[in-house]
Amino acid sequence: MLVVVLLASCGDRAPSWRLTGNTMGTQFSVTIAQAMHGDLRDELQQEIDAALQAVENEMSTYRVHSEISRFNASTSTDWFSVSENTCRAVEIAAGVSRLSEGAFDVTVGPLVNLWGFGPEPVRLEPPPDAAIDAALERVDYRLLHAGCGRPALRKDKEDVYVDLSAYAKGFGVDRVAELLDSRGIHRYLVEIGGELRLRGLNADDEPWSVAIETPAESGGNVMRVVRLTDEGMATSGDYRNYFESGGKRFSHSIDPRTGRPTTHNLAAVTVVDESAALADALATALLILGPDDGFALAEREGIPAYFQIRTAGGFEERATGAFPAFGR
Repeated sequence: MLVVVLLASCGDRAPSWRLTGNTMGTQFSVTIAQAMHGDLRDELQQEIDAALQAVENEMSTYRVHSEISRFNASTSTDWFSVSENTCRAVEIAAGVSRLSEGAFDVTVGPLVNLWGFGPEPVRLEPPPDAAIDAALERVDYRLLHAGCGRPALRKDKEDVYVDLSAYAKGFGVDRVAELLDSRGIHRYLVEIGGELRLRGLNADDEPWSVAIETPAESGGNVMRVVRLTDEGMATSGDYRNYFESGGKRFSHSIDPRTGRPTTHNLAAVTVVDESAALADALATALLILGPDDGFALAEREGIPAYFQIRTAGGFEERATGAFPAFGR
């Protein structure tokens, strides 16, 4: 779940352009802080809409004819042709899976669906242990292979199911950023559901200000502000998508190694990286790993990460040495 909000600049000038729309079950916005001729606005809107539609047609499990849905439906263990973008998404995911020793795993889909956090109906109680054990038999990132020279995907078991939703929004952000770069636009902020990419300076000739919310269900309260340029940023949290049963709370943060929602007190993790997709995947991995193992991995690997940890008195903040200095 995303907990990043954006702050407008403090100066008198407004950004030159702002384009918005819907994608991946949420909203996107593109803020461009440089002068452009008027005809370019409509062209960019159409190109951005088309680019994000392409991402959904490649990676959405909610679209039965997407590349990933067709791969999931296939029972073949031979190479399955996909676009270069889909193959690259799986290849990046595999790197994060290896780094986190399986805490991030795009084959986790059967467990996500079983717990009611995917396209299937929402659950009101935990699934039976036997069903969890059966789903776990299908979950292992090492069963999935990306051959991007082809480009194609292959699975070792016919019922392997790939779910890229844990970082598809970040991938969409990167796709829009690449489009803007190709158009010679060098001062922008792209945001999809809280995942972002920033280039250059804002309309006040300053780095972009980004606020990180307190990870509470009500939202809206700013916990920290960072100032960024030429970076991507993503947040993963466990507090908005969940159900309660028997006096316990079960979040959508499913640990692929256990088949069950996490039980630690880490509420949210924010990661900064040049790629919003990689930041998105890393934030998910660190959230699953928890406040101790996740922080240790991030510090060891030099990952710029900010942890928000539940305590009896509220939330504790912890940031790795590589995380950008706070703006306040």
